[in-house]
Amino acid sequence: MNFIWSKQGGRRVRFTGTSGGIKVLHPILDVEEQEAGSGEMRDVIKVDGLFEGLLAAVLGQANNLLEDQSQLESGSLSAHESGPFGTFVGVYDGHGGPETSRYINDHLFQHLKRFASEHQCMSVDVIRKAYQATEEGFLSLVTKQWPMKPQIAAVGSCCLVGVISGGNLYIANLGDSRAVLGRLVRATGEVLAIQLSSEHNVAIESVRQEMHSMHPDDSQIVVLKHNVWRVKGLIQISRSIGDVYLKKAEFNREPLYTKFRLREPFKRPILSADPAISVHELQPHDQFLIFASDGLWEHLSNQEAVDIVQNHPRNGIARRLVKVALQEAAKKREMRYSDLKKIDRGVRRHFHDDITVVVVFLDSNLVSRASSMKVPSISVRGGGVSLPAKTLAPAMEHNIT
Repeated sequence: MNFIWSKQGGRRVRFTGTSGGIKVLHPILDVEEQEAGSGEMRDVIKVDGLFEGLLAAVLGQANNLLEDQSQLESGSLSAHESGPFGTFVGVYDGHGGPETSRYINDHLFQHLKRFASEHQCMSVDVIRKAYQATEEGFLSLVTKQWPMKPQIAAVGSCCLVGVISGGNLYIANLGDSRAVLGRLVRATGEVLAIQLSSEHNVAIESVRQEMHSMHPDDSQIVVLKHNVWRVKGLIQISRSIGDVYLKKAEFNREPLYTKFRLREPFKRPILSADPAISVHELQPHDQFLIFASDGLWEHLSNQEAVDIVQNHPRNGIARRLVKVALQEAAKKREMRYSDLKKIDRGVRRHFHDDITVVVVFLDSNLVSRASSMKVPSISVRGGGVSLPAKTLAPAMEHNIT
């Protein structure tokens, strides 16, 4: 077993690193002096094996308490030595607090391994069951903590997952994070952006129509409030893990804060935890994947993000995406990026959201073999590392090449 260490905000954080064909590079962050997007790549660990790709994960923090989480798991996707093998990527964009995104980070992949062991393969059904078990587990946690901590009923998280196994890419999503593929067009040399995930945000007309069809007796299921469409005037997303106050009527009452309580009790869940899942057969000309929370896509189009990844060095590429998004956020407010960096977190939330970005580069020669051959594993998880208040530095970045 190899260990890599990253000094972050005075804390030493250990990450395990054993995986196929992987060099794990990590920044040692001098956060008191570092600007957003700086961070020097220093230590390198090379590990022999099968899977080869590159992952860069960056968290750009806007809230006082970081609510986003992310993870990479590469190697065995089940508890059995016979596999399946592959790579799991998760981006969890929390809201209302960090509890749900942290819970997903601790439990979703373990549930997926359990169901993959039972089915002895990776499938849509395995992923759906893992989501369901995670939702049920968090509901149990809310039930247990409700008497002491009732506001946990109003904490939730979007949940975007990508699983590469057997030459296939499975994309599962709840909420409005997004997965985008960069695909090479050999005839022209262009790399086109292909959106792979379905988003569940009532700003999208089809999602509003879906909510109305599911709740035909409630004319106020979606309302326009301060020029923003919201479910029951409260939340923009229609699917999530958590947000129990809009799924179980017994948690939509005192002592929950008044702003979350509905005037009339509801008989069926308002929000759903059923993920949209799609399967894509990876092609030799598929170059890379971008997984990101909506904080990135608020400021960059799919093609703009793909162009940035295609036209710049791999090392630090997720960090570059975050920086460009923050520059766009500053420009929209007619302010300089250097001035945005000076704003305290919490206040900065009025200018941009927390941003989580994961970029995975694909090697078509190895992806198709990775599900059937036993390889060592790597586990990298990020989010929630404390940084000084005026630091825009990423909480974590990993590059795997």
